[in-house]
Amino acid sequence: MGFSQALSGLRAAATNLDVISNNIANSQIVGFKSARAQFADIYANAQVGLGTRVAGVFQDFSDGNIETTNRSMDLAISGKGFFRFEQQGQVQYSRNGQLSIDKSGYIVNAQGAQLTGYPQAAGFGGQPEVLRVPAAGLAANASTGITGVFNLDTSTGVVDRATVPFDQADADSYSYANSVTLFDSLGNPHPSMMYFTKTADNQWEVRMSRGDELAPEVGQLDFDNNGLLVTQTNMDAFSFVPGDGAANMSIGLDVTGTTQFANQFELTAMEQDGYVSGTLMQVAVAENGEVVGTYSNEQQVVLGTIALANFQSLEGLKPVGDNAWIESKKSGVPILSRPGEGQFGSIMAGAVEASNVDLTQELVAMIIAQRNYQANAQSIKSQDEALQTTMQLK
Repeated sequence: MGFSQALSGLRAAATNLDVISNNIANSQIVGFKSARAQFADIYANAQVGLGTRVAGVFQDFSDGNIETTNRSMDLAISGKGFFRFEQQGQVQYSRNGQLSIDKSGYIVNAQGAQLTGYPQAAGFGGQPEVLRVPAAGLAANASTGITGVFNLDTSTGVVDRATVPFDQADADSYSYANSVTLFDSLGNPHPSMMYFTKTADNQWEVRMSRGDELAPEVGQLDFDNNGLLVTQTNMDAFSFVPGDGAANMSIGLDVTGTTQFANQFELTAMEQDGYVSGTLMQVAVAENGEVVGTYSNEQQVVLGTIALANFQSLEGLKPVGDNAWIESKKSGVPILSRPGEGQFGSIMAGAVEASNVDLTQELVAMIIAQRNYQANAQSIKSQDEALQTTMQLK
């Protein structure tokens, strides 16, 4: 007669209670994954077993519910994957996306671990790097191209260049004009005009000016009999000299989609690619993991892309606390990619992933573990009483 079986049962039940208690304690922690103790019986050469042992404590990596917070730097992964962090030379992985931007511009969690990804200048496919939001503003960008869609009224009269030379001040020397603001390399705005002149059936010439300065190049548009644009000629280099230290400007004009119908002159759409300098106003994260900066000049720039990691064996990950894990031989090396690609989930901004602990289930498991502990304790008591009875025999 021995006490080893009951003692092993007590130890196993105590471990089980520890695991359950830890689950309950972390049930409200963002990104926490519940755990389960698993047990195995012990046998030697005898027919009667020697009790039980804890075979391992395994974590449940199923997704928790996603809860909205409306905080832009709170991120949740909808699907597979872990955020990848670096802290003091160690790479950690977590599902907790409660992030902020520190004074140095790094995207960090509450423990100061820095989020990693692919900086925009580095491209994809290499080793992820620590992401950093630049403190410097966005430099001015000189205008280099204009895209526009017009309808040019085919019923307007032809202007004979042999008798009517082009003159910005003479509205009879062109058929239609529209304005556009261009920007030089220093961010200075330059009010400019585009002039369209019908010079023959289905043919139009295009000129551009910057204030009083007229670009030397003259473009030409050719339409078919159905009023559709066929060719654009000499439309790629309308040049200007802004002066005041700014670089010379060369503007391309693309009017693909422009028509020539018997309807009034109309501008359908127009964009140009220049802008003034701007300061960073806010940072947001898109579903595909792009970290997007919005500047005071209304420009949006992709500053980098978050990297996600996954593993062949999630149960092989080694927990290190603070809702983080590190890789191990059992987990295998990380598989890295961008959110939304292949097996990886997408990013939800303004939300976090709640713990996957089911409190009801944990409370039921606690009752069962408590009964198991009591039963093993009762087994020890019964064996003790039997031993006492044996010792009283005379």
